[in-house]
Amino acid sequence: MSFGTRAAPALAILIGSSVWGLAWFPYRVLAQWGVAAVPAQICTATVAILLLSLVYRRSLGTLRWSWLLVGVAFAGGTTNVAFVWGTTHGHVMRVLLLFYLTPVWTALFAHCLLGERVGLRGVGLIALALGGAGLMLWSPALGWPVPNNPGEWAGAVAGAAFALNNVLLRRVSQALPGVPAEMRSWTLYLGCVVGGLLVLPFDGGTQAGQAAVSALASGAATAAVALALGCTIAVTNVIVQFGLARVPANQAALIMLFEIVVAAISSWWLASEGLGVREIAGGLCIVAAGVLSGILPDSRRCKSATAGDAMV
Repeated sequence: MSFGTRAAPALAILIGSSVWGLAWFPYRVLAQWGVAAVPAQICTATVAILLLSLVYRRSLGTLRWSWLLVGVAFAGGTTNVAFVWGTTHGHVMRVLLLFYLTPVWTALFAHCLLGERVGLRGVGLIALALGGAGLMLWSPALGWPVPNNPGEWAGAVAGAAFALNNVLLRRVSQALPGVPAEMRSWTLYLGCVVGGLLVLPFDGGTQAGQAAVSALASGAATAAVALALGCTIAVTNVIVQFGLARVPANQAALIMLFEIVVAAISSWWLASEGLGVREIAGGLCIVAAGVLSGILPDSRRCKSATAGDAMV
């Protein structure tokens, strides 16, 4: 096997992480052009599901009714809606670091839904991640170290939903082996559309939807960005699926952390957002928890091979 053949799967995941680390920017551009976060997420998820339906139309017959797939749609939709809304309205890096509290939520959901013991290793990772979040969020003027605004809360909710999605996908792979990865992605994007529509009334409702439709209809650039973004996230998902099928889950989880690097550089360059020393230290603790969750051996951990399905 040549080096290129071995490197291609890791490169595929790296490309996906880079896209996810930059995806916040076009959503902010759309918001500035009159398409708010939730309508924009609905539009791009609709484009993604239509593209997947076209490319994988022969696989549509493999879908089966299952509450597990309903759970995947719910968790994936919650992840995307909250992630897009949070990175559009909040400080990108703070939102993203709160999103990457995933090891905390994964340990808890795996214990409740898969019967996996948390163990000393899990407790240590939870303590490290929560300690980092507390260090990042704590301020003498604000009191308790909790998210300080709706954008940060959205990032935390997105991370919890992402972890739930990964655990449910693990269950789906066991209970419904006949449903291929592309149809799990299809189900997830269906949840993104439905979830966005359910949240829309609380984020401007009809007026926001009408403004989005008007902006998309009247602005060629706006429509082009929305169409390109929807196609990009769908194609990225397919590319990442190629990598995830060929790279061990713990290695894939480490590669995905590259998203934080891309987001840090892009948010500093494109939005002039920076982090203070305390926030950097807390963020490093969160990243360390993610790294250790991928490299420390533990036969009981939930090794989801589809951890990239739920991103924007």
